[in-house]
Amino acid sequence: MPLPLPALQAALRRLHDPSRGRWTVWRRRGLFVAGGIGVGLAAVLMAMAADAAQAVFRHLLTLSPALALVLCPAGFALAAWLARTVFPNSQGSGIPQVIAARAITDAGARHALISLRVAFGKIVVMLLGLLCGASVGREGPTVQVGAAIMAAFGRLSPERMRGLLLAGGAAGVAAAFNTPLAGILFAIEELGRAYDRSGSGLVVATIVAAGLTSLAILGDYSYFGKTEARLPLEAGWIAVPLLGVVGGLAGGVFSRIVIAVARGLPGRAGAWIGRHAILFAALCGLGLALCGLASGGSAYGTGYDEARAILHGQEAPRWDFAPLKFLATVFSSISGIPGGLFAPSLAVGAGLGAEVALLLPQAPVGALVLVGMVAYLTGVLQAPITAFVIVTEMTQDHAMMIPLMLAALIADAVSKLVCRHGLYHALAELLVRQAAEAEKR
Repeated sequence: MPLPLPALQAALRRLHDPSRGRWTVWRRRGLFVAGGIGVGLAAVLMAMAADAAQAVFRHLLTLSPALALVLCPAGFALAAWLARTVFPNSQGSGIPQVIAARAITDAGARHALISLRVAFGKIVVMLLGLLCGASVGREGPTVQVGAAIMAAFGRLSPERMRGLLLAGGAAGVAAAFNTPLAGILFAIEELGRAYDRSGSGLVVATIVAAGLTSLAILGDYSYFGKTEARLPLEAGWIAVPLLGVVGGLAGGVFSRIVIAVARGLPGRAGAWIGRHAILFAALCGLGLALCGLASGGSAYGTGYDEARAILHGQEAPRWDFAPLKFLATVFSSISGIPGGLFAPSLAVGAGLGAEVALLLPQAPVGALVLVGMVAYLTGVLQAPITAFVIVTEMTQDHAMMIPLMLAALIADAVSKLVCRHGLYHALAELLVRQAAEAEKR
């Protein structure tokens, strides 16, 4: 028998108690803000630790550059062993793990990808890689660490877990580069692949909290320093489509190699790598060392210093920097050790821009370097909006927005011809498939 109208109204009032609703909203916002502060602190500490690790490696090479022939293979082998046995799911950039965690419904499988233990291992083993010269960045790992921190807070509000992971990953990008707008766009374009209107405010709140924490410690800064590069129509615009094609092609090839190795190469090569993963990592370390020796040391590490020097004209561009840095990043990425792709990709793109500048001496070098950065980063990520926005924010050079947009569009189209699937999402699909197979067993 249906309830009388007064009883029904009373039940609805109890269900939608305004005070209870306000408490739920403020608790949710508090979780996102507190998590954002944690992400900001983690990003700052990771940045400082990464710089220190690279400084130690450079100091060791002052004793003898040939030490890299021992340090790189040994360090890669140890890092790969730790990532496979002690801290599983800490391999690679960390962004595929966050994407996969948002797609997985099983709480246990999700926790295995973004737990605080995995985050701790990510930091430790990434620093070990940088201590041995790995051509990796810290920004991708910051995304996974940020998601893990937010997931830890999410235990108080499990129904918001997917939103918390999205916010943590976005805040990781924003705090790592001091690029809040790029963090938001990365969440929409890459992590979420959709616009979530209901959670957008909470994502922004998390990014603001992480950004303010970073600003309070490091101050306001531009990642690559402010530039005033311009690209006049009469000189150098031919470089925009040229760099778009070259950057998209190179980035697509890079992604295809990494995806192929992750899926397992066919035949004896793939079987051998599967059986001897630690030895394969050591061989990748040897390949990195050879690239470093051939480049005079510039192929090691994140590539931030080299890219900044090329951008601001503090260093004469070398024609071999881009290809050697490309190879060094390939070896680092397929070895199975933790590390991100943003900073090395920007360095490769800077090298491509500098090489084109050698062919077009009438064009401003700084402008072509920015175009090269966007083109190659787009080719790797297949996220054109994130690429041109993040480079614009890192340099505060808004006058280059139109050529950067055009380069990103061209590079994205060319990259998709070479590699049909985006790198991070292709790797995330492998993780989701592995989780499903483990659940069946």
